[in-house]
Parts: sequence; C-alpha cells; structure tokens
Amino acid sequence: MTEPLSRPNFIFMLTRNDRTVPDAATHLETALAAGVRHIGFKDVGLPFDALARLTQRIHAGGATSYLEVVSLDRDSEIASVKAGVALGVNHILGGINVEEVLPLLVGTGIGYYPFPGRVHGHPSTLHGTIEEIAASAARLTRHSGVSGLDLLAWRNTGDVPALIDAVCKASAKPVIIAGSIDRPEQIATLRAAGAAGFTVGTAVLDGQFQSGGTAVAEQLDTILRL
Repeated sequence: MTEPLSRPNFIFMLTRNDRTVPDAATHLETALAAGVRHIGFKDVGLPFDALARLTQRIHAGGATSYLEVVSLDRDSEIASVKAGVALGVNHILGGINVEEVLPLLVGTGIGYYPFPGRVHGHPSTLHGTIEEIAASAARLTRHSGVSGLDLLAWRNTGDVPALIDAVCKASAKPVIIAGSIDRPEQIATLRAAGAAGFTVGTAVLDGQFQSGGTAVAEQLDTILRL
C-alpha cells in the first residue's frame, strides 16, 4: 500500500512546460544528491523505455516516484495510466476520467490524484469558479480509490489563495498543488492552506527561485529550505 503524503512535500518534476525534458536523467542525479525524495515526470517528452529508467533510478535512490498525466483525450489518458502501472510508479497525478481509471489501479497500490475542476489544453489550464472546483474536489475524494487531488491552482484566473483554501477544506483527502509555482510566496500560501504537497519543474530548471545562484542544485536547495 502506498504511504500517504506528509505535509507538505516538495515534488521536483523533471519537466519544462508540461513535458519531460531530454536531460531528465542528469537532473534526477542532481536532485537525489540534493536530498530531494519526491520526484516526478510527465507522460510526454520521452519514450517509455527512458521513463522506465527514470522510475528505476528514482526508486534505487530512495525516492518516491510520480507520473503526472497531461493527455488531452480519454484514450490517451487511459494509455498513460496503463503506462504508469507498467512503470511501477508510486503515484499518478492528474487526469480527469476517474471512473475509467479507477478499475485500472485496483490492487496496484498506486496513489491516484486526479484533477478537480475542468482542465483543458496543454499546458493544462484550470477552469471554473471556486465553488465549482471545490464541489468537484468534494465529489472526487468520495471515491475510495482516489488518494487525493492534483490542483492546478495557479493555472486558474481567479483568487488563487481562496481557491486553494476552499479545495483543501472541501477535500476529504490530501491536495497537491501543481503548475506555475515559481515564487517562495506561493509555497507559503499553499502551506498555510494545508496542502499536502506541491510540484515545481520549469521554475527550477530555469533558475527562477531566489537563491545564491541559478544552478539546479542551488534552486533545489532553496526550495527545500523554505
């Protein structure tokens, strides 16, 4: 059985603009050396065999693995989830076809964190009012096979702090905040709301967090210290 997330965990995504980067293996080694213990990637950007090597190395390094699904249609999402099962990742983040996905995960021990609200496009954006997204969160977390939620908070154009707070309160299970996190203030906001974790990828690879330098190792150290 997959262990629940502690509060809040930094999940380093080996991604830029919602795609796994070609040099993900190099950044993975940097992350493991920095002490990052939650590491993920997207289902686009690299072939399956490369993702398999990433997964194996994440586990060998003592870290927890995450696959975030960003497929645009039902069939692609199902294929991505099946790939995640074949890879043996610890958690699957994202996706919207919950009823179709849940049977695929029975008996796997994989944690499942779908998107609440209406998610469209690539990179993905979140649509709906705070009330609508919170109601979606409440519905989704009533499913016994749903471990928590993957909330694209900063991909919504509304009041993001209020959105995170509402979803965390409405959800019966942990909420991970994903997408467009590139400032310490955002991490403070999600922490205050009680989020279980958060993902950062592009910002680290592009050196956008405040630190003594823009190297990936320095960026990771900055976030781990926040």
